[in-house]
Amino acid sequence: MPRQADHEQRRRQIAQAVWELAAGQGLEDVTLRQVAQKAGVSMRLVQYYFGTRAELLIGALAMLNDDAEAVARGSAGDDVGRDPRGLVRHVLLELLPLDEDRRLRHLVYAAYFVRFLADDDLAAAAGVGSPSLQDLLAMVIGGSADVGVDATAEAEILVAFAQGLQGQMLLGHVDGERAIALIDHQLDRIYGTKT
Repeated sequence: MPRQADHEQRRRQIAQAVWELAAGQGLEDVTLRQVAQKAGVSMRLVQYYFGTRAELLIGALAMLNDDAEAVARGSAGDDVGRDPRGLVRHVLLELLPLDEDRRLRHLVYAAYFVRFLADDDLAAAAGVGSPSLQDLLAMVIGGSADVGVDATAEAEILVAFAQGLQGQMLLGHVDGERAIALIDHQLDRIYGTKT
């Protein structure tokens, strides 16, 4: 008796095809047919799981965000909960393409960013990520940094800074070691020099 296809695995296979196409050529000209071919499935199956091209792009982005969040949570570990500076550092380092998985993720995000500029629906669907990240960092900084530190402003600055480093790393202008050193420098400014 043939095994029934795992629906979540099939969705992931199709989303992975979107990510690979986005990282390699951007999203401007990606079609359902190209995604189906890349995933090794029929176009009808892509439509079954995701519907329209817009729904496919939104769904693939949501899966990528969920994966990134799960990795960040899993690698943060219990120790980070006792070390607020360590948690802030960990979150910021997840925004940098420090390994192949994060590099692919950030190349895909860069491709999506171009689409966000031209597609209001896609931009609206993606608009929930950064503010919640900034809110998390502001909460941690506010509860752990010196009195007088504007936690909201620091969180906004840190996220923007890490995203700028991300682009510089993808372009090859800054290496991972330097990016980490710059993140640590900014955290020293907020929390004081590491001991």
